[in-house]
Amino acid sequence: MAKSELLLPAGSLVKLKTAILYGADAVYAGTPDMSLRTQSKISLEDLEEGIKFVHEHGKKIYLTLNLFIHNREAEKLPQFVETLRHLQPDGVLIADPGVFQFVKENAPELNLFVSTQANICSWPAVKFWQNQGAKLCVLGREVTYEEMKEIRQKCPDILLECFMHGAMCMSYSGRCLISNYLADRSANQGKCAHCCRWHYKLHLRLKDGSVKELLIDEHNKDSFEFLLEEEFRPGEYYEIIEDEHGGYLLNSKDMCLLPRLPDLLSIGMDSLKVEGRNKTEYYAAIVARTYRQAIDDWYKNPQAWNWQNYMDELYTLQNRGYCLGFHDGKLTEISQNYEYTRTLGDWLFAGSIIEWQGDEAIFEIRNYINQGEFIEFLLPGSLENLRLSFEEFIDADSGEITPRVSAGQNKKIRIPAAAFGKPAEEIKKLLPQYSIARKPAPLQGANREFLRHKKAEYQILCNKKAEN
Repeated sequence: MAKSELLLPAGSLVKLKTAILYGADAVYAGTPDMSLRTQSKISLEDLEEGIKFVHEHGKKIYLTLNLFIHNREAEKLPQFVETLRHLQPDGVLIADPGVFQFVKENAPELNLFVSTQANICSWPAVKFWQNQGAKLCVLGREVTYEEMKEIRQKCPDILLECFMHGAMCMSYSGRCLISNYLADRSANQGKCAHCCRWHYKLHLRLKDGSVKELLIDEHNKDSFEFLLEEEFRPGEYYEIIEDEHGGYLLNSKDMCLLPRLPDLLSIGMDSLKVEGRNKTEYYAAIVARTYRQAIDDWYKNPQAWNWQNYMDELYTLQNRGYCLGFHDGKLTEISQNYEYTRTLGDWLFAGSIIEWQGDEAIFEIRNYINQGEFIEFLLPGSLENLRLSFEEFIDADSGEITPRVSAGQNKKIRIPAAAFGKPAEEIKKLLPQYSIARKPAPLQGANREFLRHKKAEYQILCNKKAEN
């Protein structure tokens, strides 16, 4: 069986290099004018450097041309295709059939992949795209494991990719009109405003036509329950939770299929995709090295493999709570986060080593660090960390020494290799350029309880399969 590929997002050149450093087999990227990621911070020059970097490390890179074009974009297609031919990526992700046909006719040497935006949820759809010349199909997030297994059996001669980790969309494979309707920002053009994450308040319209706000505060919030009853399901009540901040009706938790990783590996999924091009380098590092270790461990000894050995690392990420998406079938109420739309995690991104100058690491600050606090450096190639405490901070540019340092304006400090208590050459090998560090998150009170509660809910979801 061919080993499944670990595929990470590359929202910037630094994130691309971080993902490769921490274990990704491949990355996917796109410029704002070529893909559905208008907030991408990667330029044509960055892509050229990134492709060179990826190929020098023996890895792969895929570029996105997955927007649904209007007439105004059609005029730009020849230029886009020439750019792709110049860059020579390992594959191009496309959703629009017209774009697919154009690229196929004008750049026949490119490997054409079909994006998740094409809503591929069945084996006939895979067969269709295979007949058009597609080398790989990305299955929609809506596909269950049982459906995925049947697709793999009936389509053995084409590469298949599925989502494994990242944000869930409340619409069908991201084909959403809510943002277009409420914010005049088309999700299908890469401009989603994430209206499903907004909080909404309940108002009452009285018989005289006046609209009143139903004020919910700490004194009365436990006195109300809002329930929906669907016409053809009498007696089945769906709770809508609203507190003093509002209600989050459409706010899905984030997908995390690590507990179901053996399912994906055992049926031979060719590529396991992580969502999150707008996430930080810390996200890229944690997800890449955690899944890298989990995948490698399963191939070595599937009988002894236990998903619990890896989850603590994923909980260090800021998240909305985890769910299993549609993998097991129908979603439950536990798959939604009704209480808040913000993300919470046990740790924060502290910064990264942007270069070594002699025996000093130039460390870019991404969060405040106080005197006496420690940070943990994530070692590439393992789940081990290297902890370092600070009594003072040396500004990388001015040499000023301070007892506290904060992020902003590319703030950097110098860290002598000797501070780690190991030989400089050993430290530079353990922590090469782009190595990431983290610090504990100061979670207290309700936030700490929210996080504990979400972990317990996820445990319930993951245990259901064993019970069945």
